[in-house]
Amino acid sequence: MLDDALKTQLRAYMERLVSPIELVAYADDSENSKKMLALLDDIVPLSDKITMRQADDTNVRKPTFAVNRPGEDNGVHFAGLPMGHEFTSLVLALLQVSGYPPKVEQEIIDQIKALDGNFEFETYISLSCHNCPDVVQALNLMAALNPGVRHTMIDGALFQDEVNEKQIMAVPAVRLNGESFGQGRMTLEEILAKVDTGAAERDAEKLNAKEQFDMLIVGGGPAGAAAAIYAARKGIRTGVVAERFGGQVLDTMAIENFISVKETDGPKLAAGLEQHVKDYPVDIMNNQRADKLVPGSVTEVHLANGAVLRSKAVLLATGARWREMNVPGEQEYRGRGVAYCPHCDGPLFKGKRVAVIGGGNSGVEAAIDLAGVVAHVTLIEFDSKLRADEVLQRKLRSLKNVDVIVSALTTEVHGDGERMNGLTYKNRITDEVVQLELQGVFVQIGLIPNTDWLKGTVALSNRGEIEVDARGQTSVPGVFAAGDCTTAPYKQIIIAMGEGSKASLAAFDHLIRTSVEDSAPQAAVATA
Repeated sequence: MLDDALKTQLRAYMERLVSPIELVAYADDSENSKKMLALLDDIVPLSDKITMRQADDTNVRKPTFAVNRPGEDNGVHFAGLPMGHEFTSLVLALLQVSGYPPKVEQEIIDQIKALDGNFEFETYISLSCHNCPDVVQALNLMAALNPGVRHTMIDGALFQDEVNEKQIMAVPAVRLNGESFGQGRMTLEEILAKVDTGAAERDAEKLNAKEQFDMLIVGGGPAGAAAAIYAARKGIRTGVVAERFGGQVLDTMAIENFISVKETDGPKLAAGLEQHVKDYPVDIMNNQRADKLVPGSVTEVHLANGAVLRSKAVLLATGARWREMNVPGEQEYRGRGVAYCPHCDGPLFKGKRVAVIGGGNSGVEAAIDLAGVVAHVTLIEFDSKLRADEVLQRKLRSLKNVDVIVSALTTEVHGDGERMNGLTYKNRITDEVVQLELQGVFVQIGLIPNTDWLKGTVALSNRGEIEVDARGQTSVPGVFAAGDCTTAPYKQIIIAMGEGSKASLAAFDHLIRTSVEDSAPQAAVATA
């Protein structure tokens, strides 16, 4: 299963094992079980601290293997082969179950260990999903640290009957004690916040106690990260409050136009951004949602958990999210046939007929990717022609299992109450209404700014973007903005970084001028 280069790399990691671990395999006569056993056979010789045995349990999926300390059941299970994006999850599980310290704050470790109750997590993944490993690794760590937590990673491609029975149509999909718990990318902190009922109140108390900032950045994407670095380098008290550090970049797979970096991916770039910010004395407050802005000589940012942060200058970099079709059936069948990430969810539609909505670069790239997995792709574009780069269009036209429909308005998503089974579109030229029978639809029609919470506070365009001048100044003195949430044209990572840097410098200039004005002596008034 593992080539020599990967074995060499893995052997180096296995030198860090703290205590012995035992791999317990549950296999049958299937080809996938044989592959799993071959993988485990490759791992065992890499360290004298690793042993392996086979067991049988009719209640355990096959193939499955557990990562335990000898004589214990540590609750870390892999149903399937954790290769592809999940190989790192396997490596970390081996290390952490052995006692190797995780790279998380001690406060988080203590919170995990203090959880009271029995938590049986299951995470359905696809090996091509770049969001899934974060969830798998977070839950594996919880299982390794707390005996009341158990977690099983389940490769949906190997357990199709189970996926169909439980209506799993988007990954990662997490179930807790047999009930749906969450879907999509979740951080360790987000998971803890959901299972630890007192976490939000404790967070609010800590945040309320923070001193006033000189500059507070709302948003942790490329614009927010760049702004934080430029502010911190000026030696001022800087904070970043974000729902998830990395923002929309975390959902971007291939990045090939970031100047000086030939190619990378979103999660890797986001990790680099966070590490760069952490190299400076920046107070990062992650997994916090802002819901109100109160301008003043000291501006207040109110958070959803009730906390209030105060700062002399505020820089808004809240980014954008996937735009929805806003047609009947879309919300009802979201996660049950309606999807937004072809890289993550595509494998769940293997051999099925799907549609892609949108003829820009993201839509055409999605159609190309899906064509290699599904039976047939129908790409539907509102405009009279595709808007993607010509090189992508040429590739699309070369695929035999893709149809392209232009001048079409999607009007409704259909389903049987359990899952989506088709959609209706109207031909914008002939007004003909057409219904397609489909098992999935991937929506790729652009972005919408995350500015709903700012309505009535700062000036917004008719698209909901924050209106900014050439320096990133908004309509409110002392409040600046940058990135995809603003009227700055061309929503690109590198442009967001530049805009964030520029707005940060402008905000610092504002702070300097404001402090000079506040400290200037009043001119004497002559009297006769």
